[in-house]
Amino acid sequence: MKIKEIKEYAEVRVKARAYLCYIIGRSISNTIQHTDINKVLTKLENLNDTISKAEAIYALDINGIQMVDNTSKNKKLRGLGKGEDRSDRAYYYKTIKEHRCTLTEPYPSLVSNTMVVTASFPVYDEDDTLLFMVCVDISLANILRMVHPSSVDSVAGFISKIAYTSFSVALAAVALLLFIKGITSFLHFGWDFSSIDINQIFKATILLTLSLAIFDLVKAIFEEEVLGKEKKRDDSEGHQTMVRFLGSIIIALSIEALMLVFKFALTDPVKLKYAVALIAGVSLLLISLSLYMKFSRNDENRRKKK
Repeated sequence: MKIKEIKEYAEVRVKARAYLCYIIGRSISNTIQHTDINKVLTKLENLNDTISKAEAIYALDINGIQMVDNTSKNKKLRGLGKGEDRSDRAYYYKTIKEHRCTLTEPYPSLVSNTMVVTASFPVYDEDDTLLFMVCVDISLANILRMVHPSSVDSVAGFISKIAYTSFSVALAAVALLLFIKGITSFLHFGWDFSSIDINQIFKATILLTLSLAIFDLVKAIFEEEVLGKEKKRDDSEGHQTMVRFLGSIIIALSIEALMLVFKFALTDPVKLKYAVALIAGVSLLLISLSLYMKFSRNDENRRKKK
């Protein structure tokens, strides 16, 4: 399971808990007054129809023993589990401790071999004594589809992956063309070093630097948006896509400014002012990037303190 999906779940966990607890509460009251428990347990089948994406629904007694077989649309899970001791599961003892409906962190299911979360809904009698708890297992992918439509596992997320993949391929092709052009621009001199044109060397360097900048951008976009790798959050690597790309552009412009300085100094000193203006622009970009990194670092530090 991708780290990005777990992070998305962490962001919407409160909303997911409220949603699932509301759905369960509509089908099963959390307080029973003079009602047969078995009559309430028969409602699990209706709950299974209400939460169509649930993997399994079951009930635990006050000791954490599963009271009934799983209710599930999955034939591999349906009709299993009765009598199993689940008192060591987080959703059992956390629900007892918090005295309310809870939702667990993602964990690997031993049966389906996927990452799942469990919502546990306690049911009490009129004296506030726990009678049993209803548990709903649902895969992490499905809970994201239900409460986080823009997640990587949703339709929108799938379309986003295709779009980012297409842009990555196109930009990679541009980087390759720039690389080929940069190489061929000075290789045509062959071994005749006396005929090497310094301007051509500078131009080749600029092309190769731009190729590297675009390739670095493609790598960051593809890893983060398509493969779903976790973005680095430490101070030195925050917002790495922006920092890497702008850094490479600044290097390319600096090389261009240096080339113009040499060129105008030898051929037309009057035009040195244009090179100086380009150097000033590069300096402004560098200062702006430094401020961007500083404010980003301060925001990150404030989030860590909360």
